[in-house]
Amino acid sequence: MPVEGFKVDVEKAVGHQFESEKVICNKRDFLLYALGVGVKEDELKYLYELNKDFSPLPTYPLALLLKGNDFDVNLFKERANGKGGLPGMPYYDPNKIVHGEQSLEVFRPFPVNGGTFSAKKTCTGVYDKGSGMVIETTVDLYDEQENVKYCSMTSKSFVRGYGGWNGPKGPKGVSYTPPKRNPDAVETFASTANQALIYRLSGDYNPLHADTELAPTIGFPKPILHGLCTYGACAHLIIKALAENDPTRFKSIEARFSSPVFPGETVEVYMWKVDSKDPKTQGVIFAAKAKERDVVVINNGYVTLYKKTPESKL
Repeated sequence: MPVEGFKVDVEKAVGHQFESEKVICNKRDFLLYALGVGVKEDELKYLYELNKDFSPLPTYPLALLLKGNDFDVNLFKERANGKGGLPGMPYYDPNKIVHGEQSLEVFRPFPVNGGTFSAKKTCTGVYDKGSGMVIETTVDLYDEQENVKYCSMTSKSFVRGYGGWNGPKGPKGVSYTPPKRNPDAVETFASTANQALIYRLSGDYNPLHADTELAPTIGFPKPILHGLCTYGACAHLIIKALAENDPTRFKSIEARFSSPVFPGETVEVYMWKVDSKDPKTQGVIFAAKAKERDVVVINNGYVTLYKKTPESKL
């Protein structure tokens, strides 16, 4: 049932630019993030800062937004709300929010030493889906002076029960259907029982991923793994399997979260190479499944990789 009297002023909400936020990170954050998304000890380029090829995983900026501008733990509700509310948006229960879709496009490699950055967030859509509403936000991440743009991240959150106010339905999304053949690669993310407790140290301190008493009140038998943890694991495994583990060949990723993962489950990532419109890039359709329950947890996934540049012959 729709929430009585709930109605969004779409003209006020969509297009609203929030105040820029300063966010900070260092090499230690890159190491923690890599551990959080399941990178193993045989890939020291992501886990050992003195490795000659040391590099942050290209999906790290997704964690930086909730981490904010200090290195201590934070209150998730405060970080999730950002700076100021959204004009035209009435109050809604934050416990009804489900992360629906996420995309990331990289414009230049993230600085290997970290630093201070400026996050500029814009509300790019609010849609009435009947059973709930979708809030779409886009964050552009710049250097501190806002001269250099590193990446753009778009998130779609579904708020259960807050639909039916005769708002716009939103555009029809792109559908990425896997080819009817065997995948080109299958990789495994064997999450550990404490995976969520490790991943949360990258900045997402949502109690849903740690509090064993809270989870049942929201409809889960126990704390669930962060969707962006599984998402980051998928991106890493695709780079490893199809880009010779070269993070500079990663251009973009988008996907839909279809079901939660519980820490300790084995996630299988299926990848199909497909043609891209740009001859310099390789498209990859992917999906992820929780092996033990045979449940798809991420679908409609698409990654764009730069093709390997042929070495010039002297």
